[in-house]
Amino acid sequence: MSSLGSFALLLALSLAAYCFLAGLWALSRRESGSELLVETARRAGIASFGMVALASAILVVAAFRNDFSIAYILHHSNRALPLPYKFAVLWSGQEGSLLFWSLLLSAYGLVLRLRYRTDERLFAYASTVIAAVQSFFLLLLNFAARPFAATPGQPGSDGNGLNPLLQYPEMVIHPPMLYLGYIGFTVPFAFALGALAMRYPGERWIHITRRWTMVTWAFLTCGIFLGAHWAYYVLGWGGYWGWDPVENASLLPWLTGTAFLHSVMMQEKRGMLKTWNMWLIFSTFLLAIFGTFLTRSGVVNSVHAFAQSSIGDWFVAFLAVTLAACIFFYAKNRAHLRSEHRLESLVSRESSFLFNNLVLLVACFAVLWGTLFPVISEWVEGHKVTVGPPFFNKVMVPIGLFLLFLTAVGPLLAWGKTSFSSLRQNFLWPASGAMAIGVLLVATPPAWGAPFGMRPWQHISYFYSLMAAMLGTLVVLTVISEFLRGGRVIAAKTARGLPLSMVQLARRNTRRYGGYIVHFGVALVFIGILGSALNRDAEKEMSFGDSLALGPYNLVCRSYTQEETPNYSANIAIMDVLRDGRQVDTLYPESRFYAATEQPQHVPAVRSTLREDLYVVYEGQNPETGRPIIKAHLNPLVSWIWIGILVMASGTILALVPNRVAAPAALAAKQGADAQMHPAPVGAGD
Repeated sequence: MSSLGSFALLLALSLAAYCFLAGLWALSRRESGSELLVETARRAGIASFGMVALASAILVVAAFRNDFSIAYILHHSNRALPLPYKFAVLWSGQEGSLLFWSLLLSAYGLVLRLRYRTDERLFAYASTVIAAVQSFFLLLLNFAARPFAATPGQPGSDGNGLNPLLQYPEMVIHPPMLYLGYIGFTVPFAFALGALAMRYPGERWIHITRRWTMVTWAFLTCGIFLGAHWAYYVLGWGGYWGWDPVENASLLPWLTGTAFLHSVMMQEKRGMLKTWNMWLIFSTFLLAIFGTFLTRSGVVNSVHAFAQSSIGDWFVAFLAVTLAACIFFYAKNRAHLRSEHRLESLVSRESSFLFNNLVLLVACFAVLWGTLFPVISEWVEGHKVTVGPPFFNKVMVPIGLFLLFLTAVGPLLAWGKTSFSSLRQNFLWPASGAMAIGVLLVATPPAWGAPFGMRPWQHISYFYSLMAAMLGTLVVLTVISEFLRGGRVIAAKTARGLPLSMVQLARRNTRRYGGYIVHFGVALVFIGILGSALNRDAEKEMSFGDSLALGPYNLVCRSYTQEETPNYSANIAIMDVLRDGRQVDTLYPESRFYAATEQPQHVPAVRSTLREDLYVVYEGQNPETGRPIIKAHLNPLVSWIWIGILVMASGTILALVPNRVAAPAALAAKQGADAQMHPAPVGAGD
């Protein structure tokens, strides 16, 4: 099997290389008859997907068959590994994850090549660029990180096992989502570079790129938050985001991709920011590759990163070549990217997009600088200077609050110039509602529990939490007001109910109102994050009958038990949860030990409500006293983060749905609604 897998990868490399070289040759000649060469290149690209899929299937089958003659299977699987996690073996290690990356990239290329034929040179350019990226990763798989390398394992031997941190249901979903986001940015990058290289006229490439970017952005968003959810429920530290270098690496292309989705509307509507948009999509792709480099080069230490290896040099070379190609084509054809209009007013939709982009790029630079500072300090001073969460929180929280403010104000601004009276009229009741929430949170007594009773003068984190609550409310009310305003106009014209009119409104302009829903979800996420300033925790050695008080809860240790499975052994604490003297739940935190990997893992037990999470960890036994140690966290509002991401995903899906064409009888109502509403929100909408 290993020989067949190696041959499939070698053939895939040959096909991808032919697709790239033949496509490049045909497109550079621009002679009659080159269409046949372009077509053969397209078919070679399609065939390369089949070979990569075959190699991936062979590796997965080898994991299910416990074929430990393959070194990768020996190091990342074992006989007792549950069957669902056999699939996770594909992306659990260096070589397998690169093979999985190549599989998804070739699948993206397959969709593009099947959908678009040789009648459009732009698609041929994009296919050629994708083939170049495919060739790089297949070179890695064939010469630097070989997934089918043999091992002198003995028959009947067992493998080393899968990393315990990956043995969680979400790890069957999280990496594919994250990779679909990372890899998907290759497609808009390919269209952008192709359009620049051929001086493609018009804005059609922008329309194609925007939809691909929205899909990719949605995958990356879900992947990032699934990773946060995994960290919360698996790592046992009570948090969901620790500004880990690999977490930061996933955030970097998300920030620039978000900026592109905003500013691209200025190019569509006003013919502005063409150079800006081109470099935004270039930067997004380069940052996605850079994030892959961080996880595989060993330059940073992370619980998410793979082991240190030599393939980092390959990525550095690829990044250098890609950046050189971007600079070359930009220098050659930059005159093609001249803007058609200029900014007319600071109080306008254009200015809100521009400010939004600038703030997102500042956030991206801050995260990049903090992530690389230990590496840079080691180069300069000879030792690493660690930059931790305090730096990122100090810098990123104010930036995030300003972005939330722009998210609220943007939909209220018009293209060109917005009058003060119009802004005041639209902004009045959302601002009043936000102020009322702020007064409520400050004026209520702390005895009501988090987040009530916040005193912003006591600590800066309370001030930030209060601002997040008020600005989040401002965004929510702004979105609601836009739906109500448009729905009322349609209801008056069609004599239908307000809810049905709002549904029709969203279906007639899915991109705009899908963007509003995305903003609504962002506000909910911020509201969930604001609770982190109010977190509390307690720790205690607990024997039978001991209790631990935390906020309104009292944890009582009922007993301890043990569990033996073929894959791991576990010590389990049985904790009764009391509130106001009444038992409301029983939690079972675990401390596991995986024999194959000889690694421990703490599996927390979480009681989650819309108001707060009670998060209990069995940290093992005190080596001096032999008594079990229980640590409990009380985390307010965390559930709103997960609800917010579901709302964001729903809004993105709506924005991707084609508009429903209005019936002739309702066309007048639609025109009336458009006349009274502002177009396009600051987010994914039109």
